[in-house]
Amino acid sequence: MEMDAAVLSDALNRLKRAHGQLGGVIAMIENAEDCERVLTQLAAVSKALDRAGFKIISTGLQQCQLARENGEKPPITPERLEKLFLALS
Repeated sequence: MEMDAAVLSDALNRLKRAHGQLGGVIAMIENAEDCERVLTQLAAVSKALDRAGFKIISTGLQQCQLARENGEKPPITPERLEKLFLALS
């Protein structure tokens, strides 16, 4: 399934933000900063990645639905959908 980058701009922004946050976490570890602050920032990175992943899945489902309605592609199977969601859990 191909997805338009313009449609995924929100997810891309989330991923870029998470990328920056991860760099910050790495720097914090290298600078031996307080473990509580490191873990808090790491949790924020994890949540940002999860939200981006769910945004990508929901956008992909919308595009798949449109393609199916137009007769361009077959629907996504329940098994495949379950596998995609489990990959993020």
